[in-house]
Amino acid sequence: MADGLPVTAADRDPGPEEAALVAVQAAIATPPVVAVARAMSHFGEHALGWVVLSGLGALVQPKRRRDWLLVGAGAVAAHAAAIMIKLVVRRARPNHPAIAVNVATPSALSFPSAHATSTTAAAMLLCRATRSPLPLVLVPAMALSRLVLGVHYPTDVLAGAAVGAAVAQAAARLAGRSEGDA
Repeated sequence: MADGLPVTAADRDPGPEEAALVAVQAAIATPPVVAVARAMSHFGEHALGWVVLSGLGALVQPKRRRDWLLVGAGAVAAHAAAIMIKLVVRRARPNHPAIAVNVATPSALSFPSAHATSTTAAAMLLCRATRSPLPLVLVPAMALSRLVLGVHYPTDVLAGAAVGAAVAQAAARLAGRSEGDA
C-alpha cells in the first residue's frame, strides 16, 4: 500500500516473467506475427485442430490409421491433463498493463498452457505417424505464440510442454502394448 491506497498492477514494476512477456512482445509482436499467433490459438483451442488433423491423416493414410488416431487421442488426453492441473493450481493469467492481451481465452487460468500441452503431445505423436522429426518444430512455435498473445507466462508454456511430452510418451507406450496384444 502506498499512501494508504492499495497497490494495483499499474503501480508495480513487472515481475521477471511479466518482463519476459513484455520483451517478447516488444521484439516480435508485429501485426502479422500476432495474426499468425491468433490463427495458431484458434487451431489449438481445446485440441480441436489436432483432432481434425488426426482424422484427416487416418483417412489419407489407412495403413498408419492407428498412429494418426493416436495423434488426436494423445492431444485430447494432454488437453484434459492440462485442464485438471489448471483447476488444481489456479494460477491467474498475466495481468499487467505493459502486457498486451491479443486474444480471448476460455478461462482465467494460466498454468499450464493447454495449447503447449496438446501441441507437444500431438507433435511427438505426429513424429510417429509421419516417421519424421519435423513436427517437433510446432512445439516452440506454439509456445512462443502464447507469449506473443500475452496469455501465458514462460513457465506456463514450459510446464505445458513437459506435461504434453509425458502424455505422448504414455500414449505411445500404451499403443505399443495394444499393438503387441493384437
